[in-house]
Amino acid sequence: MSDKNNNAPAVADALNALLADSFALYLKTKNYHWHVQGPRFRELHLLFDEQAAQIFATTDLIAERVRKNGAPTLRSIGDVSRRASIRDDDAAGVDAEAMIRNLAGDNKTLLGQLKEVKAAAEADGDIATSGLVDGWADETQQRIWFLEATLGY
Repeated sequence: MSDKNNNAPAVADALNALLADSFALYLKTKNYHWHVQGPRFRELHLLFDEQAAQIFATTDLIAERVRKNGAPTLRSIGDVSRRASIRDDDAAGVDAEAMIRNLAGDNKTLLGQLKEVKAAAEADGDIATSGLVDGWADETQQRIWFLEATLGY
């Protein structure tokens, strides 16, 4: 068994990156929820809202895992912006199909972040973080599945 906290900074860094991407994806998903238009409006409006709520629900849990690892977490929108790999989409008039494709791709990015957290947690012997990541990864995979199924692939 490894010494506890040998890899704690890596776990906290990976969690903070995940948190930044979670906030970025939450805001993008809410943006699309608010601005989707077209014949599938109701279906997509509800889907995006459901997915945004699911993403938002993980943010406090992620931040608390950072704190439980003895590190500071994100402090501002600027901090989120500096750390996030998921980019904003503040364009006007984004097509509904493009919204779906963008969110599917961004959820895949988030899944990659989850894998990094899992690897860091396992290297540290942090079974609590590792176990939480499993549930978050399953939720992310489900969001990807729903989005891709909505596109027909």
